[in-house]
Amino acid sequence: MARIVGEANGKRGITMTAPPLVQRPSKALLIGLVVSGVIALTVLAVMLLSGGVIGFGLSALLAVAPLPVLLAAVLSLDRLEPEPKLNLAFAFAWGAGVAIVAGIALTLAGQQLFARAGYTSAAVESIGTVVLAPLVEEALKGSALLLLLRRRAEIDGLTDGIVYASMAGLGFAAVENVGYYLLAFGEDGPGAAVQLFVLRGLIDPLGHPIYTSMIGLGVAFALTSRSQARYAAVPLGYVAAVFLHGLWNGAATTGSLEWLGAAYLVIMAALVLLIVVTVVERRQLIARMAYYLPAYGQTGLVSEADVRMLTTLSARKSARKWARGAGLGRAMSDYQQAATELTMLHLRNERQGVEPRRFAMERDALLGAMARARRW
Repeated sequence: MARIVGEANGKRGITMTAPPLVQRPSKALLIGLVVSGVIALTVLAVMLLSGGVIGFGLSALLAVAPLPVLLAAVLSLDRLEPEPKLNLAFAFAWGAGVAIVAGIALTLAGQQLFARAGYTSAAVESIGTVVLAPLVEEALKGSALLLLLRRRAEIDGLTDGIVYASMAGLGFAAVENVGYYLLAFGEDGPGAAVQLFVLRGLIDPLGHPIYTSMIGLGVAFALTSRSQARYAAVPLGYVAAVFLHGLWNGAATTGSLEWLGAAYLVIMAALVLLIVVTVVERRQLIARMAYYLPAYGQTGLVSEADVRMLTTLSARKSARKWARGAGLGRAMSDYQQAATELTMLHLRNERQGVEPRRFAMERDALLGAMARARRW
């Protein structure tokens, strides 16, 4: 356990009688990451062989081009308490691999059932695009969140659910877009691929992340809320994801700019909702630090000035800027992150309850991290 051990250079310090708590990645998570990655690479290899080097190269370039900006946008939501990189990689790989292959297979199988029932080929194509694809693909992308439930301590708030869902959506969209661009290239040449890129890569690049984020919201709410509504949160999130996905696909099949515009506005409204949720939750989390952290003042790790610095976004940013000038940039970032995670631990204990020994171990590990970082 952590305990106060006296004065050192005018400061009271913390010593750890237990090693810092480090959560090792589970074997299941590692296996899932490897399997999903291999499947994604296999799909891309098949596209390369079927589409040729030039067509595949152009399609892959167009699909990857917006990814750095999109990944940066998603990860910027998570700067206050970053999620483990391995978990984020798993969600992305799951969307790019398992969700793509299973989505194609199940959608085609569903279309075959409708074809055998006597539906025309045009009707089967429309059903597959507007109904089956949204139902199947959102279930598969959203399953990445369900698989992460075993590590539920990582999902501390609604923002975490949005981030993981967005990563799965980005992975899915990246590989799917390669396929679409390759088909357009094969039918009408590079001009058609670039035209499709304008629609999918520039006008609506966040479609899949936004759809699946509805499921992410549902899963995160179910994990972090004690209200009775939590039992309906996941299915409602799934219904919202399917609705948004089906709305866009349906509008696209009409070829009507009016329908596309209306669908786009609805999806952008959903994006605004997601942004508002993350901003409000971030501000609430920072405000809660002013409630929990002063109790650690006796350790010498959290002064009144530290609390003021930690409890507004502008003060945190100013502190990091000052620390960089003093050669303490990394130390300040580590200190702020550990203090944030300590607050999240208290919130998790308040909302869900944490086994006392586990709480003490995590608390002391975070206090130890703060002690190592605080050099001002």
